[in-house]
Amino acid sequence: MVFTDTHTHLYAEEFDNDRDAMIHRAIEQNVSHLFLPAIDSKYHDKMLHVVGKYPEICFPMMGLHPTSVKENYQEELNIVSDYLSKPGLQFRAIGEVGIDLYWDKTFETEQRMAFRQQIELALKYNLPLVIHTRNSMDIALTMIEANHNLNLRGVFHCFSGNIEQAEKAVALGFMLGIGGVITYKNSGLQTVVEHIPLEHLLLETDAPWLPPVPHRGQRNEPAYIPIIANKIAEIKRVSLAEVAETTTGNAVRLFGVG
Repeated sequence: MVFTDTHTHLYAEEFDNDRDAMIHRAIEQNVSHLFLPAIDSKYHDKMLHVVGKYPEICFPMMGLHPTSVKENYQEELNIVSDYLSKPGLQFRAIGEVGIDLYWDKTFETEQRMAFRQQIELALKYNLPLVIHTRNSMDIALTMIEANHNLNLRGVFHCFSGNIEQAEKAVALGFMLGIGGVITYKNSGLQTVVEHIPLEHLLLETDAPWLPPVPHRGQRNEPAYIPIIANKIAEIKRVSLAEVAETTTGNAVRLFGVG
């Protein structure tokens, strides 16, 4: 069995003391693909250093996280564009991008503008979008629908919407990223996963955040991907091997890795 973690912040400060050991724990659990979303320019060098050390299993994205959208968002987007245009750097997605209205709505207008520009970058470079939505699912769906064409694809990372929103995302050609929240008793995500075919799901941790039960309250890490996969297998009444094979196949096709 081969698993894939399609969203993990391996370069986060939380891993500074044991990053190599943490990555090897993931490998021991057959998690063989690790996709790293960008946040902002403070983290790009660190992210690319991890990718350079583990090029066979770590794959970078490039983008501006919505909570990093401030007055200088255009400057940050210019940096994103510069990285995407550099020869020799192969980014697998435009991400992590989107809209977050949970913590602060001060820069909602700027977040929308930044998201729109990064949708255009996804189309320009023919890359999938990795979309962050917190208190903003309907806004993001509407913006994707308004800019939709056959080349626009991606994943709604850490999907937390309802069945109707899930169906709309799938109809627009997007997948749903399922993480540790699937193991939380009252999340409501289990109903969505039961309803949506496995061919539209991806596994992710969002490490170091949102660990699955029984690790809730601790630091998350990619080695916990099989816990998430096992919960999905239980919900959908299929084997763990089928979940691993299908979701890894989904990731390989979406992100274009061998």
